[in-house]
This record gives sequence, structure tokens and C-alpha cells, in this order.
Amino acid sequence: MSNSLGTHFKITTFGESHGPALGVVVDGVTPGLEISQKDIQAQLDRRKPGQKLTSPRKESDTVEILSGIFEGKTTGMPIAMLIRNKDAHSKSYDYLKDLFRPGHADFTYLEKYGIRDHRGGGRQSARETANWVAAGVIARKIIAKYKIKIVASVVEIAGIRASVFNEKEISKNMVNCGDKKAAENMVAAIEKARREGDSVGGIIEVVARNVPSGLGDPVFDKLDADLAKAFMSINAAKGVEIGSGFEAARMRGSEHNDVFLKKGGKIITTTNHAGGILGGISTGMAIVARVAFKPTSSITQEQDTVTTSGKNTTVRVFGRHDPCVAIRAVPIVEAMMANVLADAVLSQEALRRSR
Repeated sequence: MSNSLGTHFKITTFGESHGPALGVVVDGVTPGLEISQKDIQAQLDRRKPGQKLTSPRKESDTVEILSGIFEGKTTGMPIAMLIRNKDAHSKSYDYLKDLFRPGHADFTYLEKYGIRDHRGGGRQSARETANWVAAGVIARKIIAKYKIKIVASVVEIAGIRASVFNEKEISKNMVNCGDKKAAENMVAAIEKARREGDSVGGIIEVVARNVPSGLGDPVFDKLDADLAKAFMSINAAKGVEIGSGFEAARMRGSEHNDVFLKKGGKIITTTNHAGGILGGISTGMAIVARVAFKPTSSITQEQDTVTTSGKNTTVRVFGRHDPCVAIRAVPIVEAMMANVLADAVLSQEALRRSR
């Protein structure tokens, strides 16, 4: 099982949803970076459960820094962080022990490993993403010298699309959307689905500005391929677009090609249909991606399924679940963008040193 992401900036995680704790070890960190527990906690608080329209599970997600930081600065050694589980209700999952939940990885995990942790999904739980968000804070510190700014927001939920974008609005509504009116309609759609024992999906757009040109490789380590892998690793993610994405298939080359020009001594493009990446390498334009999330699999409506022995049965999944996972995924998508860009930046710096 792969529990690591990245080469030069490498994160390795451990822990289960209902185990004692989750954790992450971050290696390849530049020494001398100023990082505090408060910095990391601020991002974890954006992701943690117990907020409106999310799972009511009460977890503080308090991070404990175990190594790699001394007197508020990174030492260059591996940074180990721990997040303890405080509010796991494992017995609530006992009735699911011998059956497969529709939409979940219960069946596939058992097929692969011959054993599975039925308590909240174990390692397959989105609780794991807290590790990625914690690592993302360190990644942001590494890319900060390039003044890279990463902002994600929900642009669609239940078919309701944002038509305007106001960055200041994102933190003001319950769905992390930059369109106030659309956010109100999204909230109503989520609440309606929850009353009906159902769930809805959504789309997050993430933009990274001030990314230097030249990041990424032209073959198997393309920057967009690495981003797609990171985004598709997020629980419930079912699709990724870079730039114009699937819309590019409906365009002509004369429409999609981004024309180059020189402005202020810098080469830029007049449009950005490529999403800031050409041939797997960053162009210097903003990197734009969208991630589609399926509706939450755990719903209280009765569904047909089978037991682990193959007997037909039905199931209603009760418990503490998000009616729309896209809401809490916003800081996760930002973190994964940061983790990949930090790895790409350090890779490029190593290449330049070797010349």
C-alpha cells in the first residue's frame, strides 16, 4: 500500500478513522522556515467536522508537533505531526461489519487485503485528509518565497453553479462559495437532500497564482499529471479538469490555443485555456484546476446490498456524515495543490544546482 506522496517534498501518513490517532511525517523540508502550531491549526480548523452542514462528529483536530521544528523554525529534519481521535463512536458501525455499503470501498478493500476495518471505513475514511492539510501548511511555507497564492472555492453543488467570484465571500457562507446568491441556493439544496435522507455532489475550483514557469517534467512526471493524481487521491473525487478541461474537446484549435506576447519584459499568454501548464511544465500563468466530488455515499435511504457471505439484504447507513463532501474539501484541495507545487519547486531547484 502506498502511503506517501512526493519525491523531494515527501509526505507519509498513517492512522485510521477510529484508531487512536492520525499522523504525517513530512520530509525534505527546507531548514529555517518559521512554522508554528497556530499556523497548522488554522488550516485544520477549516477542514474539521462539527461545522454547519457537515458531519456532527466533534473533533478538535488539535495538532501535536513531535519533531522537526525547534524554537519556531524547521530544522531540516523530518517533521512528524499527530492528530488524536477524540470522538469516534465505533459501536455505531457494528451493524455494518458483515455487509457492503453501496458507494463505499468495503468490498474492494476486502477483495484486496482479505481484511477491512469497518469502523468508519478505517484507512479509507476522509479523516485521513487531515494529515494532508497539516502537510500543506508546511508546503505553503516552502513556496511562499515565490509569492505563490492558492485559493479554492466551491463553484457548483447539486447542479447549482456560481456565476460570479468574490474571494472575500468564500469564508462568509457555509459552502465556501465565492458567489453569495449561489451559496444560498446551494445551502437550500443540501438541506433538502439531507431531509430526504440523501446527499449531493459538488465541484471545487482551485487557482494557484505567481507560479514560476518551468516546473514539472515533460513525460511521466508532468505537473498536471502529478496534480491530477493528488486531487484524485482525495476521498470521493471522481474527476479533474485542468484549464478548459473537457470544454476543450468542444473548441477549435484557433479558440483553445493561448497566444503568446511579451508584456513588461515577461512572456505571457492572452488567454489561459491550458490552465497554466503546457507539455507538463508550468507556463508562469495561473494554474487552474477543478475537482468533481460525488455525492456522499452514506445516506439513510434504504438501499439493496449483499453481506460479506453474498446474501442479499438491505441497508440504511446511519451515523455522522457530511451531506455534501465538497464543502470540507476546499482546504484539502488547496493543500494538495501546495504539496505538489512544493515538490515541483524543490525538484526544479535541485535541477538548477546540478547544472
